[in-house]
Amino acid sequence: MTGPNVVARVGAMLRAVATTEPDGASTTELGKLAGLARPTAHRLLTALADEHLVSRDQKTGRWSLGPELYLLGVGAAQHHDVTDQARAVVTRLARETGESAFFSARRGDQTVCVLSEEGSFPLRSHVLQVGIRFPLGVASAGLAILSHLPAAEVDDYFSREQPETKWGPTHSEAAIRKRIEQTRRAGYAVNPALLVEGSWGMAAAVFDRRGLPGWALSLTGVETRFRAGRRRELGRLLLEQAHELSGRLQG
Repeated sequence: MTGPNVVARVGAMLRAVATTEPDGASTTELGKLAGLARPTAHRLLTALADEHLVSRDQKTGRWSLGPELYLLGVGAAQHHDVTDQARAVVTRLARETGESAFFSARRGDQTVCVLSEEGSFPLRSHVLQVGIRFPLGVASAGLAILSHLPAAEVDDYFSREQPETKWGPTHSEAAIRKRIEQTRRAGYAVNPALLVEGSWGMAAAVFDRRGLPGWALSLTGVETRFRAGRRRELGRLLLEQAHELSGRLQG
């Protein structure tokens, strides 16, 4: 393997481990998630463990993120962490709506949830949690971000990724493009229980200094809480809070 290929595989493996937190996963499971054969996955995980970037439970054999990643993250947070600025907004969304509220960041062709706050309503959707990654266009946060990217970037995304392969026909390019148009008209994205039956989500994009969508605020809950009239109310609130947070992050 050449140097760039090794780096790409290491990155894919670390992201795979991250998606299985906090329970961790076996070598075989992580190989499948990273798109690697089991022997290759085992070699990479062993090498990463030697550097304390991953850890293995000696009883279960399951892998999780290692302590060195935490230390690296502390340093990186000084430059990249915006959760402190987003926390008050996420808390306000959860308090005012009663739904679970989230803040997700774009990472390449994916979004990763970095902050969450549970609402007061007792029935909740459990699709999203901190650390979970979805391809752009799949969950409501990724749809909100994808919908506000320049048209050329959207075309490039679909030339690289085919979400339908894993997520089914409701996530074909044609279906996602239709939802992109709906999102652009409304300003906010809606996921009408496309991932888990009865679990709805809504999101609004948060923009960086270049005017590009780098994050998203979202709400999730059970279908009965997302009727048409209330969706308009929730959409308005999401857009207001996303606009406020965009201003903070651009300041």
